[in-house]
Amino acid sequence: MKREEFLDHIKHKLIVSCQAYPGDPLFGADMMERMSAAAKEGGAAAIRANGREDIIAIKKAVGLPVIGIVKRDYDDSSVYITPTVKEVDELLATGVDVIALDATQRERPGGVTLKELTDYIRNRSGCLIMGDISTAAEGKAAMEAGCDFISTTLSGYTPYSRQSPEVDFDLVNELAEEFTVIAEGKIQTPEQAAEAFNYGAHAVVVGTAITRPEAITSRFAAKIKESFGSQKMQGR
Repeated sequence: MKREEFLDHIKHKLIVSCQAYPGDPLFGADMMERMSAAAKEGGAAAIRANGREDIIAIKKAVGLPVIGIVKRDYDDSSVYITPTVKEVDELLATGVDVIALDATQRERPGGVTLKELTDYIRNRSGCLIMGDISTAAEGKAAMEAGCDFISTTLSGYTPYSRQSPEVDFDLVNELAEEFTVIAEGKIQTPEQAAEAFNYGAHAVVVGTAITRPEAITSRFAAKIKESFGSQKMQGR
């Protein structure tokens, strides 16, 4: 899919991140295939997915554009979203539409640079590249390194970025003045997703608040517990 075609397809729309981890009740490609089908039925324009098996299953099931990542830990780096050529090769083999990778300033495993990865992808495919960043400076550097667009995925997840439990609308706004930016990270409600467009977001990605029922349940349970604790204090 060409860059402009993809961007037109997702403009002012919702991308749903369908991911589960080993030990999660919904872990497994079959579960993520069903989750993505439910997301499509609900109106998702594209899916973000993690890992070869999940991506292949999702692409076959829903026919929507897929933003693919491979999360993997390395001892010599804190970068874990598509950190090396190995993960890129795994994604290219799936026929994924977009490869998302960590585009922060942190050193990657083995010292590979972001530019080396984007060049590697360009030389082997027509796949689009999304840079997950945590600061405005990283957004600019990611575009200079060859990313097609950027996402605010990692704001608050690097030690030097803005630390807040809230959506980083300010970062979205700053980046949108010059680049195509997708709002992602800490979006918990439909209202927040819609608000992102007021700050210039091209599209929004929502994951946990839609696709991780254990996390959604825990929010409800915690709020109920908090409410009863407050009532008990008032009754004393």
